[in-house]
This record gives sequence, structure tokens and C-alpha cells, in this order.
Amino acid sequence: MKSPDYDRVTVVVRKKLKTEHLKLKTLIGDLQSLPSIKDQIQGDDIFIALGTTKKKIPQQDEYYKVDHDYPVLAAKIAKENGAKSIFLVTAAGANARSNFFYVRTKGEVERDILALNYEHSHLFRPSMLLGHREENRPMEKLFIHLWSAIDPIFVGPLSLYRGIDGKDVAKAMVRAAQQSSEGVKIYHWKEMQAYPKIFLEKTPRVVG
Repeated sequence: MKSPDYDRVTVVVRKKLKTEHLKLKTLIGDLQSLPSIKDQIQGDDIFIALGTTKKKIPQQDEYYKVDHDYPVLAAKIAKENGAKSIFLVTAAGANARSNFFYVRTKGEVERDILALNYEHSHLFRPSMLLGHREENRPMEKLFIHLWSAIDPIFVGPLSLYRGIDGKDVAKAMVRAAQQSSEGVKIYHWKEMQAYPKIFLEKTPRVVG
């Protein structure tokens, strides 16, 4: 929100945020209520980082609604309202033809959002997301600690499975928006870490 590139930031969340800012517009909505606020979902750039966990939603059909249906619907509404670029977080190994539910779901959301034919589509595929969690998840914290310890072994082709801090993914998305030129671009660990830190002058825009 501090970026001069945007004059308004609109976020769609399920409950009110603690953050407040003059540029920030907060919309309360979910998969069922999204169509009722569709006229307010407007922006030039759309960032989607929605996702859940099997622990929170063990039922596959409900999990699929959150990780696939909700992002695709949001992207469709934003495109209809004039959005030009989309920046989507999925996962390393995303593959719509996979036999594994998780990576297949991520692959299918990529496939269906690409089918919307945005002028610019940027897909971010992190592996293990490191960094602070607001929720108390002891087992997840232990797993993150163990992953950090073995992280150095992921080299060469395996580097796409290296862990990355969620904040670094967010920074890579913002940098990509500032330099958006490709029609479709995919970012793995290497690209998100090494993405050039070059900031271009742009007219202030609206972000969804």
C-alpha cells in the first residue's frame, strides 16, 4: 500500500482485517457471496494467494472449493471488470494431470485461470512456505524447522522445492507487477529469489 504505483488497494476477505490505510478498501465476501459484490471487485492488477490446508478442511470437495473454485471465480469477475494482469500463488509441481489431489488442484486452478486469457498471467509456485505464522501450529513449526535444515540439499533441478519465506513470495509478486511484460510467466524458487530488483516508473494504478 506504500507503493506509489497504486492509488487504491481492494482486498476481499472473510473477516475484517486489523490493518487500516487510506488506500485500503476492504470487502467481506466468500465463494457464495462473491457475486453480490462483483461490481466492487475492480482493479488493474489482481493478486490471488488464497489457499487452505487439509487440517482445516479435510473434505476434498470443500478443499477444492477454496483452492480452485474461489480463485477462478474471483479471477473471472475481475477480468469481466477490466483487469489486465493476474498474479497467482499455486505450488511447486502444480500439474492438472497429476494423480495427487493437491498438485492436481493447483494445476487445475492454473489451467482454468490461464483460460481466461488475461493480458499478463504470472504463476508463482513456492514449495514449503517458511516464516512466521499467526496461528499456533506446533507440528507445522517443527516441519518448517526440519525443512530449513535439509533445504541446502535441494540444488540444481531440485531447487524448485527449496523453502521460501512468504514475504519473499509477496515481494516477488509486487516486483513482477512493476515489470509485467510477458503474456505468461512461471516463477519457481530461483526466479522468486533472484527476480531483478529493478523498479520502473508507472502511472498509479488500482490493485484488486
